[in-house]
Amino acid sequence: MKVKLRHLNISTLFLLLITGASYAAVAPETLSLDELYQRALKEGSEVTVYAGGDTAGQQDGIKHAFEKRFPGLTLNVIVDYSKFHDARIDNQMATGRLVPDVVQLQTLQDYPRWKKEGALLNYKPKGWEKIYPDFRDKDGAWTGVFVDAFSNVINTKALPETQWPTEAKDYLNPVLKGKIVVTYPNDDDAVLFWFKQVVDRYGWGFVQQFVAQEPQLVRGTQAPADDTESGKAVATFSTDGSLVPDGKANSRFILPKHDPFVSWAQRAAIMKGAKHPEAAKLYLNWLIDKNTQQNIWYMWSVRTDVSPPKGYKHIWEYKNTNPRAFVTFMQDRDAVERFRSQMTLYFGEVKGAPSPGWLGLLPSKAM
Repeated sequence: MKVKLRHLNISTLFLLLITGASYAAVAPETLSLDELYQRALKEGSEVTVYAGGDTAGQQDGIKHAFEKRFPGLTLNVIVDYSKFHDARIDNQMATGRLVPDVVQLQTLQDYPRWKKEGALLNYKPKGWEKIYPDFRDKDGAWTGVFVDAFSNVINTKALPETQWPTEAKDYLNPVLKGKIVVTYPNDDDAVLFWFKQVVDRYGWGFVQQFVAQEPQLVRGTQAPADDTESGKAVATFSTDGSLVPDGKANSRFILPKHDPFVSWAQRAAIMKGAKHPEAAKLYLNWLIDKNTQQNIWYMWSVRTDVSPPKGYKHIWEYKNTNPRAFVTFMQDRDAVERFRSQMTLYFGEVKGAPSPGWLGLLPSKAM
């Protein structure tokens, strides 16, 4: 009996050692971008990213910057709503037909689940210690790659400054009736969360009054930015914008001073079944690199050592936004769906084709 117990203890210890080794701490990358580039070239000529977004060319700026920095490599960015990409990835894994090397999505709740399922590669890009701890997984399964925020975008040529809506109740101004554009809140979780925060503060009466303003309802969050810039609408709160105003543009991104706005770190991860793991590592390191964070992305950085543009604070310093709050909201899917169903009663069912088009089950090239 003692022999059996001893054998069991040794076996158990051995299993624990194996398990512990499989979850051993991953050290941050030490190779330079140029060294990673050479490895990627030996592996092939492309890296495929499934990126959350609204139009096929929405990531073209990132694509061109990457390909200019790393000649001979193609960054194949396939853009679709995150809620379609995550379902697509689940189906691809279930059927053994995984396409993307990297997944870069707004559906933040998927990453802990995929990690638990063993679908993500634990990997820490160079500069890991400079990423805000709240924006990265402790084991390296995923990392935030940029901070996004949805708030006011206003056509400053179409409205006098005294009528610029910046706080939620400003959008109830009768002057703006029929002139506001907004993404269907029951179609996009970030826009849904904007309304959740406002309902928590002002109640459902705000939603009823807002619907009476006859907003122009669209799919995707690129359309509100485009429509406001063109003058088709004069304002929105359901899109992002550059922190540095473009002097030639008609519209500007403006934060509220009091009411909450939505912010989060868009997450990215390398799939464990990636066909181009070396190129995927290069892409992730390049996204996190201080130069990319400082000079290519147009909103806040996920790095502690990159200062925001003049006139802005680090995202954590704003009292009326909290990137953790959106994470918490996204994780409670039952609560999200209950709130979405109630919003549908006010705004109606979503109408129109998705703005990126229909990509199908296995998109492997950008549309």
